[in-house]
Amino acid sequence: MSIQIARWNELADVKEELAGRDWFFGTSGNLSIKVTDHPLTFFVSASGKDKRKRTPEDFLLVNYAGEAVEETILLPSAETLLHVEVYGKSNAGCSLHVHTVDNNVISQLYAEQKEIVFTGQEIIKALGIWEEDASVSIPIIKNHADIPKLAREFSKHIHGDSGAVLIQNHGITVWGKTAFEAKKHLEAWEFLFSYHLKLLSVKNSIRASLQVH
Repeated sequence: MSIQIARWNELADVKEELAGRDWFFGTSGNLSIKVTDHPLTFFVSASGKDKRKRTPEDFLLVNYAGEAVEETILLPSAETLLHVEVYGKSNAGCSLHVHTVDNNVISQLYAEQKEIVFTGQEIIKALGIWEEDASVSIPIIKNHADIPKLAREFSKHIHGDSGAVLIQNHGITVWGKTAFEAKKHLEAWEFLFSYHLKLLSVKNSIRASLQVH
């Protein structure tokens, strides 16, 4: 099996699993996986596709500039430049971007702080941090409509081969050394977002109940 076919199938499997979680509302979200380093090429989601379906036109191969390397009628995802920044500044092998209700709400709630910090959650170990009562933070950046501007802002937060950034009212982008690592990190962050919002909801309900009585 060629490296291209293997990487295509690997990314398609990740897409199928995330679609099963209902993390691709509408045609939102995009995924990529590195194919070669020299020259840099990677598969990225084709624009406007239903990610709940698996078709031969789900991804296209692009270069270091996010341009198709083979003749095709497909257009790369509008946010391909974010993936370009990931592969240009790290040794990551996969990058995933999803819009969920939870990550959008979190990004709006903590936009002024420009980050959210989580402490003492067991799931943090999935991010490779094993210290007791460890803390992790994720930056929140403005959702610039101009994609090159968004990519430049996003790029400031790429500091290693794995990481994550929240875009306000847009979604989360994570990257990792492998597709498995990127997916694992995405799942961990989404768990943290969901837990935090549920905890806030319960606390507010208890507070309201105490005030009534």
